[in-house]
Amino acid sequence: MQSLILVSTIRGESPPPPPRACFGRDELIESIAGFVENLTPIALIGAGGIGKTSIALAVLHHHRIKQRFGENCRFIRCDQFPASPTLLLNRLSKVVGAGVENLEDLTPLYPFLSSKEILIVLDNAESILDPRGAEAEKIYALVEELTRLEKICLFITSRISTIPPECEVFDVPTLPMNAARATFYRIYKKGEQSNLITEILEQLDSHPLSITLLATVACQNKWDTERLTREWNTRRTSALQTEHNKSLAATIELSLASPLFQELGPNTRELLSVIAFFPQGVNETDVDRLFPTISDGPNILDKLCILSLTYRSNGFITMLAPLRDYFSPKDPKSSSLLCTAKEHYFTRMSVDLDPDRPDFGESRWITSEDVNVEHLLDVFATIDGDSAGVWEACINFMRHLLWHKARLVI
Repeated sequence: MQSLILVSTIRGESPPPPPRACFGRDELIESIAGFVENLTPIALIGAGGIGKTSIALAVLHHHRIKQRFGENCRFIRCDQFPASPTLLLNRLSKVVGAGVENLEDLTPLYPFLSSKEILIVLDNAESILDPRGAEAEKIYALVEELTRLEKICLFITSRISTIPPECEVFDVPTLPMNAARATFYRIYKKGEQSNLITEILEQLDSHPLSITLLATVACQNKWDTERLTREWNTRRTSALQTEHNKSLAATIELSLASPLFQELGPNTRELLSVIAFFPQGVNETDVDRLFPTISDGPNILDKLCILSLTYRSNGFITMLAPLRDYFSPKDPKSSSLLCTAKEHYFTRMSVDLDPDRPDFGESRWITSEDVNVEHLLDVFATIDGDSAGVWEACINFMRHLLWHKARLVI
């Protein structure tokens, strides 16, 4: 997977071999290969551990790409050197065989970059393209210039979606279930496939790195399916830690170390925990009322999407299941933002429901947020069962459902 592949600096050599499987993404790889053949610059965008590097390597080793570029494929790990225009130019100079150092711009490299067609991969490019980095503008200008060179095909993988506009952008999806199972059992070879494992993979949103880590941990500890299920149900994402310290937590924290994230302020991590708490995420149109103490909430949510920590889905800002498990508050009552959101929902449900009133239609909001409210009530009825307000809210919730979305509740 992306965070498990160890790639050394390439100096005029072929890129490292691809992983053994493309994780069921053959169609995506074929599509990308077609753009690369036409020298169209490419950007793969997605959360940490989603498989961007794996897809890029599969494209580099695609038979049509090898036929088109031969040995002229270069792979640069951008997180292996500090974000600096000079260091990026030096690395680029080495991989294209120029050997020129202390460059100030691309001009001395033009003879090497125009003599033959070259495919250049900038892997983990978020480390140099972060818009709040110290020399972000200069680095961005260099990368943008590379996308415009006639004989260069630039291939970017990044968690951050601030990439040159010339790039054809692909958002990397999670795995289809058949590929998720194949990925898991390629590592974990203990008996027949089990529905219990399939349920866990579904709870992981078929996130490639999480699947790889879980299978590796289970294999290293020689867990059978029953023990693996028990450990997952007890420990969740804390179980995703191998003996070589390659954990999901490390991948997530790498995103939080971004200058762009750090600039968002001290409440942003707590905001992530509230988004993680709700199964649907948070309604984008209700952000200011849910979080009145956070100024410029919509802008912060935009930045979280740019960082691939969250994504938009049917009007909600939500996140992948492994990230939800990681960020979800351990003590919901201690989160002031979550308690504020709770009071917002409780107040919103306290209105009288009368179909003859002109504002009756406004109470239909419950039809799109009932899953969030049900989860909120389930949690707080469990941890704050002595509160009359919680039980009153439960009654109001069922009244709303009776009028607008009659169904059983937990």
